[in-house]
Order: sequence, then structure tokens, then C-alpha cells
Amino acid sequence: MAGHGYTKLDPAVERWNAMRENAYKHFRFTSRTAWQSFAGLILFPGAIYWLSSNQDTKWSWSGKLKNESLARISPPAESSD
Repeated sequence: MAGHGYTKLDPAVERWNAMRENAYKHFRFTSRTAWQSFAGLILFPGAIYWLSSNQDTKWSWSGKLKNESLARISPPAESSD
């Protein structure tokens, strides 16, 4: 079984790990990071909320048969002239 001995450390990997571990210490809000924060924390969840609340009242899944419409307000029946 291998893997119980000394592992050789790669200096590049160690530098990368150190940089990632300390990234929060050097963070600054720039226009790019401010936009990303706004989009990720406000815009995207707001769009999901709007979409779900908009579609919530349109559909009724309870007790529907195979050929019945899922819409809460059924579309007008087609008239055959």
C-alpha cells in the first residue's frame, strides 16, 4: 500500500494555497465586484422570486385529469362555426 511516506511539496502549489487562504485580506469593492455582489445577492434572487410569484397563481395541479388544462382560469372553449 502506497502513500504512507513523505510527500514532496510543490512550491507553486504552496504559493497558490497561501494566496487563496489570504484572499479575503486583500479584497476591495471595485465597480466589478460591487456589480457581482448586487447581481448575486439582489438581482438574481429577486428575479427568481418574481418569476415564482408570477407563475404561482396561473397553474393548478391538484385533481387534474389527462385531458384537462392545468391553467387555473381555463381558456375559452373553441367554437366550431
